[in-house]
Amino acid sequence: MHEQALPESNIRTGEGPVFPPAARSLSQVISYITHPLFIPTLVTFLILQSIPEYMVAFKPMSKKFAFDILYFRVVAITIFFPLLTVLLGKQLGFVSSVYMKTQRERIIPYVAIIIYYFWAFYTFLQEGRAPRFYTAFFLGSFLAVSISFITNSFMKTSLHGIGWGGVIGFLLALMWGMHMNVSLPLVITFLVTGVVATARMVLNAHQPFEIYTGLFIGIITQLAACWFLVI
Repeated sequence: MHEQALPESNIRTGEGPVFPPAARSLSQVISYITHPLFIPTLVTFLILQSIPEYMVAFKPMSKKFAFDILYFRVVAITIFFPLLTVLLGKQLGFVSSVYMKTQRERIIPYVAIIIYYFWAFYTFLQEGRAPRFYTAFFLGSFLAVSISFITNSFMKTSLHGIGWGGVIGFLLALMWGMHMNVSLPLVITFLVTGVVATARMVLNAHQPFEIYTGLFIGIITQLAACWFLVI
């Protein structure tokens, strides 16, 4: 679900500077490729590439290439089903566009994503194949979206902020809860998060407080999930 910036003609006076078209176009591209829907798949990829020994229980299930069933499962739950929900909402008239510009239009997709993330967390937990820190990531994601659903009544909390704050929180949880050396990925994630936050403000999609709130929610929910399941 993409948080589309308001057109320049709709920007409220005093809300912030209007940037050149080239800067806005670049920021739009950054917003697309760093969308929070892609983050669970990205986290799964990074784990499988860096510490595959923790995920060996999924390897025998593979069909065409290593861990393909796990990838399919994560992509289906965290990308395909949420996008399908938004498209169906648009067809039924619950949302005016797939960009969901208003807080009201986000309500149904929020509820659906909460269900999908809880589904992912619960099935991984019950199966027992996934390491606890990986299951905790989905618990943290479920908690983050649930809290964001509440804050959505008061502000347009940044989903990009929640997503990338969640990656920071997950890496901090690995560092503190699992004693893993993730210093380099953490530094890179901080840099990416800064770029993403800047892009969202260039597009005038959020006020700074909405981005900071999203980052805080993402970080704190991942740490809480790690404390609950791992530590």
